[in-house]
Amino acid sequence: MTPRVIFDRMRAHWLANQPTYEAEMLADDVVIETPFAAPDRPTRTEGKQRVLEYTRASQAAFPVRFDDCRNVVVHETADPETIVIEYELVGTHTATGVTASAPFIAVMRTRDGKLAHWREYQHTLAIAQAVGQAQGS
Repeated sequence: MTPRVIFDRMRAHWLANQPTYEAEMLADDVVIETPFAAPDRPTRTEGKQRVLEYTRASQAAFPVRFDDCRNVVVHETADPETIVIEYELVGTHTATGVTASAPFIAVMRTRDGKLAHWREYQHTLAIAQAVGQAQGS
């Protein structure tokens, strides 16, 4: 799979409210990084099994249904296995119905048609505010 195909599959999973990854999408030694993760979240998860377990648990516990992934811009790099992606996720809090959005930037590196490294820069303040507003904070 190309990096774009993998991202398209990830995006489809978000919009179907499914865990982001399937086992066949991931290299055995995959690394997922979110350098600006919320304080209670890991900034690095390594290995296919750990990534699958973490993303399944996170998706099940996150009180947001993703409604759209918009403003997607894919930047090619000199390495055909690496792309930079800008996007905005729009979600609705499942308990309150409050809808909000947040921008993201990610660097994706693949190897042999599988995701090898995903580094995602999240607007954690926008996410926290959206969830906080939905919870009445």
